[in-house]
Amino acid sequence: MIRTLAVSLALGPMLASAQNASSPRPRPLSPDAVTSDWPTFLGPTRDSRTPETGLRADLEADPPDLLWEYEIGTGYAPPAIVGDRLVCTHRVGDEIHIDCLDPLTGERRWRHSYDTDYQGEWIRDSGPRSSPVIEGNRVYIHGVDGVLLCLELGTGEVVWRRDISDEYGIDDQFFGVVATPVIYGGTLIQNIGAPKRGASVAAFDLETGKTVWTAGDRWGPSCASPVIAQMHGEDRLFIVTGGETRPPTGGLMVLDPKTGKVLLEHPFRSRTYTSVNGANPIVASPDGVVFLTAAYNVGTARLDIEPDFGFTETWRNRRVGIEFSTPLDVGGHLYMIDGRGDRVGSVVCLDSVTGKEVSRTEVIWDETVFYNGRELEVPLSIGNGTMILAPGMGDRRALLLGDQGDLAWVELKPEGAEILSRVGLFRASETWTPPAVSRGLVYVCQNSREKFGRERNPPRLLCYDLRAASN
Repeated sequence: MIRTLAVSLALGPMLASAQNASSPRPRPLSPDAVTSDWPTFLGPTRDSRTPETGLRADLEADPPDLLWEYEIGTGYAPPAIVGDRLVCTHRVGDEIHIDCLDPLTGERRWRHSYDTDYQGEWIRDSGPRSSPVIEGNRVYIHGVDGVLLCLELGTGEVVWRRDISDEYGIDDQFFGVVATPVIYGGTLIQNIGAPKRGASVAAFDLETGKTVWTAGDRWGPSCASPVIAQMHGEDRLFIVTGGETRPPTGGLMVLDPKTGKVLLEHPFRSRTYTSVNGANPIVASPDGVVFLTAAYNVGTARLDIEPDFGFTETWRNRRVGIEFSTPLDVGGHLYMIDGRGDRVGSVVCLDSVTGKEVSRTEVIWDETVFYNGRELEVPLSIGNGTMILAPGMGDRRALLLGDQGDLAWVELKPEGAEILSRVGLFRASETWTPPAVSRGLVYVCQNSREKFGRERNPPRLLCYDLRAASN
């Protein structure tokens, strides 16, 4: 089933920089609003979900106000937010900057910088990809060049530092370090991808940075981030691997996060050399259901895992495979955005039991833009966008960020996704960084200079007020 949703809406509010004293203040939070921190990649539970309520439901009638903007350099790393601290990382020239901002005002509290000579082999952007991870009074960053840092959250002072790529002999692996490490039981766990050293995966002590355990001698690093989830009554570590090898290899590893014992390995990787696994594994049930997805003729698959870690690949849909945006498991269906940068994107629904495609909704529209001194009508779409599920706003309601700067509420229904409202925040390509939602505010990374408009703004971190009006 294919549904095409064509929309024709005006570009959203483009307000002055928040560095200006006249910038708007956020609305008061509703007294009964549920709010949360956003301490790591894909939110507090690392699964593209936000518990927040009290958000603006109609982005057209009540568009979000731009509260502040912060000019950044290169990179695709999402911010992390805990309390009154927001940490973002980007690159300017030959320096990596780790900046701590006030999440309400964008005012910088501290900056830690270090020199780098990293140059990406496959894309021109050599900035950070991995999100900061905040835990207690510390923030952890794994730089694109392999530098692993622990900083004091309050001051930015270095607690410990290791150069993982140098120590383990890891090269660029197509895109440098992309995955965001996960914290578990006093350790920081990451798919570092050094199988020749028996260290496809490694755990580091949070306080000292010392290696606690290493595991895996088959597969390199991927762009997917590790996930901790309960399965058959125990905490398990799920990692999708696969870096620059000939022939290309990689797949799902399931480990005991306490010891690093490898419990399961399942090959899942494109035969195309220049490919990586980018989407996180989706642990859909503690009784053993896991979904995997990858592009370049791999597709989407369901694994059913037994208590003894025997498993069956129950189905595979080779028509739908996602590059890097993690799908959503909602009500017995998988929802994902099937698209490529600057091309038409579709919200696709798969039946999680059979793997069959239930619906495909293309989201396209024509828009009048300002370009080279004149107005043009251009076709636009959500492209290679991302979705954040917000069940507090409705069981199937998700916040969608298109890859050219559109923010939308979408209702995820098996018969076809419905765009409830949409607003254009800016017009810039490569808006691949997932948004962060915290305390009724949404933080969006504009990763390239705007293509259209009179100002053609450079890359920025933008904070929008998504709070609904209080009664």
